[in-house]
Amino acid sequence: MNVFEIFSIIGTIAFAMSGAFVAMEEDYDILGVIVLGMVTAFGGGVIRNILIGVPVTTLWSQGTFIMLALFSIAIAFILPNPWIGHWKKTEIFFDAIGLSAFAIQGGLYAADMNHPISAVIVAAVLTGIGGGIIRDLLAGRKPLVLRDEIYAVWAILAGLMIGLHIADSTVSLLILFGAVVFFRMLSVHYRWRLPKRTLQTVEKETSVAPNKQHTLNK
Repeated sequence: MNVFEIFSIIGTIAFAMSGAFVAMEEDYDILGVIVLGMVTAFGGGVIRNILIGVPVTTLWSQGTFIMLALFSIAIAFILPNPWIGHWKKTEIFFDAIGLSAFAIQGGLYAADMNHPISAVIVAAVLTGIGGGIIRDLLAGRKPLVLRDEIYAVWAILAGLMIGLHIADSTVSLLILFGAVVFFRMLSVHYRWRLPKRTLQTVEKETSVAPNKQHTLNK
């Protein structure tokens, strides 16, 4: 077992339990907990495989990871509430490990198939954040990774480093892995945000204006 398989194991556990906890927060039954946990752990990889031409059926060759995800979901379901509270305090760190491991894994998949750099970046991003997006959509939430946090950016940079062959050895990939985890945690600590523009003010003004006009007509 190489080091990236270990990282992938940690990421699988973190993502599966994350999906399970979201399902429980939304008051889903045991089936919903299993579905959200599995989707979070494997959804990004499935979408990546479809886009870069890897047979989707390769998922079924990952029997060890599937069993690991199911076991993690079962543990999440039976954990006492105080323990879940302790887990959620460290969830960000394990989530950062999962993001880094899966983004690098996705980028390497595409690079090994000699896809262009654009495909390498997309594969890294989808593998790193795809499961979380599907989880949030199934839970009826706005995807957090596209709204409030610098999250996908680190997956993009991981894919860029792999696509440009800057990170193409074990040592450089380990450095890249550590850098993604470090900057992910740094962005959480300092609450870094991407620039955004909201149209809510415009919508409020347009809704208030007709009301004012109606009052004047009276």
